[in-house]
Amino acid sequence: MDAAAFIKWLAEMATLTPTQLREAFRSLALVEALAIVDDVDAGSMGCATETEMVRDVGASIAPPMLAEPAAPPAPTQPSRSGVDAVVEVGRRRVSDIGCPHCANRDVIRWGKSNGLPRYRCQGCGRTFNGLTKTPLARLRKKEKWQEQAQSMIDGTTTSKSAKRCGVHYTTAFRWRHRFLEALSSDKPKTLSGIVEGDETFILESFKGKRSDLPRKARKRGGKAAKRGLSVEQIPVIVARDRNGATIDAVLPKLDRASITGALGGVITPANQLCCDGGKAIVAFAKKAGIPHHVLPAPGKPSPEAPDLHINNVNAYHSRLKEWMRRFHGVATKNLPNYLGWRRVQEALGPSVMPDGWILAAVGCGPYQQLTR
Repeated sequence: MDAAAFIKWLAEMATLTPTQLREAFRSLALVEALAIVDDVDAGSMGCATETEMVRDVGASIAPPMLAEPAAPPAPTQPSRSGVDAVVEVGRRRVSDIGCPHCANRDVIRWGKSNGLPRYRCQGCGRTFNGLTKTPLARLRKKEKWQEQAQSMIDGTTTSKSAKRCGVHYTTAFRWRHRFLEALSSDKPKTLSGIVEGDETFILESFKGKRSDLPRKARKRGGKAAKRGLSVEQIPVIVARDRNGATIDAVLPKLDRASITGALGGVITPANQLCCDGGKAIVAFAKKAGIPHHVLPAPGKPSPEAPDLHINNVNAYHSRLKEWMRRFHGVATKNLPNYLGWRRVQEALGPSVMPDGWILAAVGCGPYQQLTR
């Protein structure tokens, strides 16, 4: 065989099936065995014939076992477990609130669309699915929502969430805030017993804004231009009872009117308010007729009143800021979403599963469930 024919023969081997390849290797092994036999003195092999020698040598050479080539990857299919989880969340929401249009509980199944069951209200006659009128309505790739929810539970950054879910960075960012939209309003209606209230301050941020900044841009969160309190610091009020129920709010200004708008009706004269003596929160308590105790500094409670302290709310401040550190600055316009994220995360506890987080994202969060 000349060189050109040999190259053509080698190229055509790539088209052989696994069975044909095994036969070809077996034949080559036998040919190699024949070449070995030709070099051996026939007399030293006894009276065996050449055919018998070839058969014996061939039998001693095990044909090479080729691993079956990997099957071509199957077309990507949605994870049924992920879609089924969303279906179950939608079913629980419909069972809980009924028709999202008129709140009528008399609903019936009405077919299926886009992987989700549809329902029809017997009262108003309108049809809907389990995500209608929720922040997650019309979001695609439902099979990946469990991974997104797990990213929220873990508190990962947007880039890590995008990599985990296999989506683009902008999609992961949009999903994050759609998942947080309902959580930002999931707050307790009232607090019970002794309530600790205190304000904290978070550096103002224009993260994501590309133009018309009122100051020079900072990098990775940055630091305030001035030490202490200034207009660069955004006040956040946090109130927390001894059962762990928490309410917080971004204040437009640290004054009595702003605190009344955030805590009015949640803390009532039935409570006892512990605070650090800030003018705004004390003025709120006096105006609302709420019994209050001024505790100038956190730390060990007084032996005369061991239950009166603000250690819990100050510890919450510390956990909140430490948790937010990973984001290297949070845009002030998105700050209520991040406060809701942390608040609901603590309310759900460390054992929460992705399904529970998705349920909170469609408006059935821990506080909404308790107060409905």
